[in-house]
Amino acid sequence: MYKVITWIICCTLAIGGSSAFAQPDGPAKVRAHWQSKQRKLIDEYMSFLSIPNVVGDTVNIARNAKVIMQMMANRGIGNVQLLKGKTPHTPPAVYGEVIVPGAKQTLIFYAHYDGQPVNPAQWADGLEPFSPRLYSGPLAAGGQPIDVPAFGNFQGEWRLYARAASDDKAGIFAILNAYEAVATSGLKLNYNIKFFFEGEEEAGSPHLHEILDLHRNLLQSDLWIICDGPVHQTGRKVVSFGVRGDAHVDITVYGPKRPLHSGHYGNWAPNPALMLARLLATMKDESGKVLIADFYDDVKPLSDAERDAIRKMPEIETQMKSELGLAAAEMKDRSIAESVNLPSLNINGIQSGNVGKMSSNVIPTIANAVLDLRLVPGNDWKRQQQKVIDHIRAQGYYVIDRDPTDHERKTHEKIAKVIAVDNGYNAQRTPMTLPIAQKVIAAVQSTTSDDVVLIPTSGGSLPLYLFEQYLQAKTIAVPIANHDNNQHAENENIRLSNLFAGIETMAAVMSMR
Repeated sequence: MYKVITWIICCTLAIGGSSAFAQPDGPAKVRAHWQSKQRKLIDEYMSFLSIPNVVGDTVNIARNAKVIMQMMANRGIGNVQLLKGKTPHTPPAVYGEVIVPGAKQTLIFYAHYDGQPVNPAQWADGLEPFSPRLYSGPLAAGGQPIDVPAFGNFQGEWRLYARAASDDKAGIFAILNAYEAVATSGLKLNYNIKFFFEGEEEAGSPHLHEILDLHRNLLQSDLWIICDGPVHQTGRKVVSFGVRGDAHVDITVYGPKRPLHSGHYGNWAPNPALMLARLLATMKDESGKVLIADFYDDVKPLSDAERDAIRKMPEIETQMKSELGLAAAEMKDRSIAESVNLPSLNINGIQSGNVGKMSSNVIPTIANAVLDLRLVPGNDWKRQQQKVIDHIRAQGYYVIDRDPTDHERKTHEKIAKVIAVDNGYNAQRTPMTLPIAQKVIAAVQSTTSDDVVLIPTSGGSLPLYLFEQYLQAKTIAVPIANHDNNQHAENENIRLSNLFAGIETMAAVMSMR
């Protein structure tokens, strides 16, 4: 779930060069390890992907947790257990640790094992969300299904299609196999290594705070490494220092109590679909600016380093417009980098009546919309929701949080049921100048000849502010998936070169000096 803001590391890193913090022979040893067992790794991963992991499916979520625990035990990770919160019957986090004698600092590696809901009918012919299939390339470029090779020889451009193939079982796969590679290749660990795999991130992590609070002593660390999201659109590896927050608002606008014949009542009965369209149009202008009062007022200014990062970012707009079939961006005067550093208002979906073969000549009774609010540091998610509610009221709507009564229908021309969904969270950003952050950057750089891309704030959202709030912990994201992975949508996939490169990246961070 990430758009990116970039800062290119020039030359051999102004912070002192990659060899200052990374083990020089580490990447080669890790690469030799995974290359020697590609078929075994892919078989294990495909088996893992075949377990449904839709958030809310408690039976299969539990199956996933059990399999992860076994994967950890098979790799010699200690103290493997489930960390639960106070609320019964909620997905636990899977925890494990490797305590290194003499180590004075601790890294915790995070990924999540739950996934977004699926609609199998929307997937391409021959694909099913939980029946992983290997393809010779991306579907959009004519990729074809292929058999899994018996003796390795996997090609980097091949794609593995399945729900959670990239978001975020790829993170778990990379982290666990990185540790195995480090442990069996003779690389030295200088940090205690802990593992934390969450089970309800795609639901907004509503119980994560309980887990962090109850197990705060076990989860003390010097840094959390978050493995979630894609690399840069250019294919270069990324280190990200922040994420946007997220909040949602559901809106329902009301028309007649029953569907009406559009011939008999058109021009007379108010149409809720048109009313909702007009309401939504008041929220944003054609340049992409949100028109809701005070929407941008509490944004925390960027630091000099962050502004410089945005200014120096590589141009990717031309590439992405071509790739996505767009003639222009919504914010025409801003780059992707600049756009995602502002709070946003997005319409996730609109529904009213029927379309296509099911369409009929009626005036519908209601119209619904779901708004997705992305936040940046300084925004409070509940306050941002309230700004939207206040705006709807200012447009003349009688705002309630339930269906209207008959009396209310007769006394108010415009009625909107507005639900401020109670699972939002704030943005988080870690200073780019932390000494341990420089070590992470150098470790990632040691695995690639291309300049690593640094991101002050990525466009995606994770509840990372909770780690800061409950553990006083800093977080840095090191994503591995290809940018065109279709996360959250049909035909989700992972490019094999990204999957295996992710092992090398995670191993370099684990074994950094």
